[in-house]
Amino acid sequence: MSVQPNKVAIEPKSFPAYEKAVFESDCVLAPLDETVGALIWTDYGNPQGLADTILANPQLTFVQLPFAGVDAFSEVIQLPVRFACAKGSYREPVAEHALSLALSLSRIIPERVLTKTWGRKFADSLYDANVVIVGGGGITEELVRLLTPFRAEITVVRNQAIAFNSVKKTVVLDSLRSVLGEADYVFVACSLTNKTRGLFDLEAFKKFKPTAYFINIARGPIVVTDDLVKALNTGLIAGAGVDVTDPEPLPDGHPLWEAKNIIITPHSADTNAQVIRLFSERIKENLAAYQGLGSWSGLVDPELGY
Repeated sequence: MSVQPNKVAIEPKSFPAYEKAVFESDCVLAPLDETVGALIWTDYGNPQGLADTILANPQLTFVQLPFAGVDAFSEVIQLPVRFACAKGSYREPVAEHALSLALSLSRIIPERVLTKTWGRKFADSLYDANVVIVGGGGITEELVRLLTPFRAEITVVRNQAIAFNSVKKTVVLDSLRSVLGEADYVFVACSLTNKTRGLFDLEAFKKFKPTAYFINIARGPIVVTDDLVKALNTGLIAGAGVDVTDPEPLPDGHPLWEAKNIIITPHSADTNAQVIRLFSERIKENLAAYQGLGSWSGLVDPELGY
């Protein structure tokens, strides 16, 4: 039997919103067999399961992944199949979360929510601040847009030497440490790759101004956690807001919980409800492209790893 161009499988777990997206794309949801060439994979924690599925179904030509980062699938995406991920789909809620962390830190909200006394007056401002954003994808685009009313001077640090619209300057990843000393706020919004793993270690934090704030809404292993604890507790940086940690979930009693001026949120920049709604739109976009009726979104580059 030959592959049917409008048949799509969802494994291992489906959601009504995803099934509706398949239907609205003029495709047919079907069990995975030799007639199905497109697969929507929904399990972030099972890359080996996806690899086994692809190898058992050589007729597959397209796999849609529901997450923005594909670091857990670094080996799977080397298989000869077109992969797309959800990069850019969750840009709005994640950028919003990053901004809320930055504003909370600069107004010492972690301190104020715990105190039972009038205390000190203190505030930093994003207005006219020098901002460094590491990453050149959709989250960075949205964060730049959100920061525009603050008149922030923004430097984007990205993997490729490609200019980024509406920012002060763009530099490549190898030049990161040369711009850290200028920053009042450093946002991490890049993919986890071999080049970014452990990118923010103690030597990187030593480049910060002691008044600078660090916000990570990307992946935990981009930061050396013990070095972040040391940077906070020794005053190398003024504070940190992280939605991702290494390890994750962060165990009770871990030293990061007790670090100075830290806000930790439980990888909640985008909630399940937001993800399901926004990913459904990505499904429709790419199933149209799969049928030759539109452009692809979020294609994965196996060499870059995102």
